[in-house]
Amino acid sequence: MLEELDRIDRRLLRLLQKDGRMANAEMAQRVNISAATCHRRVQRLIADGYIRNIRAQLEPAHLELATLVIVGVVLDRSTTDSFETFEQAVRDMPAVLDCYLVAGDFDYFLKIRVKDMADFNRFHASRLLALPGVRQTRTFFVMKEVVDGSPLDI
Repeated sequence: MLEELDRIDRRLLRLLQKDGRMANAEMAQRVNISAATCHRRVQRLIADGYIRNIRAQLEPAHLELATLVIVGVVLDRSTTDSFETFEQAVRDMPAVLDCYLVAGDFDYFLKIRVKDMADFNRFHASRLLALPGVRQTRTFFVMKEVVDGSPLDI
């Protein structure tokens, strides 16, 4: 699929990753095409699934969600049903930003945003440990976000 993209498509994708609010006319000028052609190309990239969505990246500290936590989760069983049940329950938890099924010592890694350590402690006790099939968790408090939401290298 990637080979279907020409250099203009790639430039448009890079621009949108850096600034999803960039005006169509400005994008067109930067890649040296007409605004109508730019609009058609971006719409095609969306329709073809290259662009999942365009959204604002919020500042967590301004929203009193400055604490970022990574949690490794081990389930009590490694079955399709237990994975599906766990994944559905996690989807219903707004504090969970990302959930990854992984290979290794853990079954899942969760990226969680909370107000502070006390808020996470409450969340852990009332929500995380209550998730279906959870046998063990290991918590990592992020001390510094070095790279977050970096654009894809295309």
